[in-house]
Amino acid sequence: MSSKSTLNPQHTTPASSVEAPRRRRLGWLALGIVPVLVAGSAVAAQAHKSIDLEINGQTHTLSTFAGSVQGLLDEQGIEVRSQDLLAPAADTALRDGADIVFRTARQVTVDVDGKPEEVWTTAQTQGELVRSMFESGRDVTVAASRSLARDALDLPLVIDGEVDVVADGATESVTLEGEAYLADALEAAEVEVSRIDRVVVGSAEDGTPEVVVTRVVRGERTEEQPVDFAVVERADDAIYEGRTKVVQEGQAGIRTLTFSTVTVDGKEVHSAQTGDEVTTAPVDKVVAVGTKERPAPAPAPAPAPAPAPTTSSAPAPAAAPAPSAPAAPTSGVWASLAQCESGGNPAAVSANGLYYGLYQFSLSTWASVGGSGLPSQASPAEQTMRAQTLQARAGWGQWPACAAKLGLL
Repeated sequence: MSSKSTLNPQHTTPASSVEAPRRRRLGWLALGIVPVLVAGSAVAAQAHKSIDLEINGQTHTLSTFAGSVQGLLDEQGIEVRSQDLLAPAADTALRDGADIVFRTARQVTVDVDGKPEEVWTTAQTQGELVRSMFESGRDVTVAASRSLARDALDLPLVIDGEVDVVADGATESVTLEGEAYLADALEAAEVEVSRIDRVVVGSAEDGTPEVVVTRVVRGERTEEQPVDFAVVERADDAIYEGRTKVVQEGQAGIRTLTFSTVTVDGKEVHSAQTGDEVTTAPVDKVVAVGTKERPAPAPAPAPAPAPAPTTSSAPAPAAAPAPSAPAAPTSGVWASLAQCESGGNPAAVSANGLYYGLYQFSLSTWASVGGSGLPSQASPAEQTMRAQTLQARAGWGQWPACAAKLGLL
């Protein structure tokens, strides 16, 4: 800009007020300057004059016989639109040595109070643009192009000025000389940006142009979920009907879900599922189900015949009292096992008629440890002795439920 000019270069108009280009009278906007006409100006208008015409910051010294600003513009083939800035007004009489300023308005998109808006501006830098709108009470930012090209918005960031660069939680103030663009400010502040980082130009509280860098990172994360195991039952003819045995314990598997993510300044703002894979297969629980038929119980022995009557007149001797049957064990592990299996009843018979006595022997198992007849007809002592024999041979697993309940397994 010519050093002779005193106009305010910040002239911004909402895009909605755009009119078709045409010559028209424009006031000297926001300058508060009124051209002064003096006597004899009509005569001076016809004389040769040397005029300084500033066009968008470039000053041209012209010789003209034009009598008014409009006449000079006509000579130069310059058309003024309603959005452009012209000072002084087009109908102002020209005098030798006059300064005329013409700024071409351009249309740009800015964020005004968080909403995109198209505006016309005659500002020569992005800093002037956001500062002028900030001073009008509006929070304005300009988004930088992804390439950070020097021609972004066709405007430099500043001309011989200071810029605040805000990135990664810190603010760096840099002073730039000449026409300086966004890339120059970032380089001076030693701030690197990726193609997906967000960079906007705004205004600090004191009006200083402010470049704000928001870090955007695309990444990936995973989540794990359990996969339930199945229960598989298999027939086993080595186990009696009605009984089961766990052959293999089940184990849950793992399902891994993959998500692509976008984080802004370290906070996740978007995610989308991209994968679903069972990374650890579950292990089935296998249960053996008994199919072996239980043996039928042996028939009870026939009762002994009654003694023949005597013909002797002498009274028959009294019968000796029958010896009392040994009692069931009353303490210790065998008493606890008998209580669990049969309620401690030596003559107990299961509901299905297949198991007998204190320890619920089957007939085949009873016979395998040397027993005869029905286990429930043997004395408690014999039943206990043969149970101990079975346990020493095959372990506590012969009574799986009660042994487990008593902590013997």
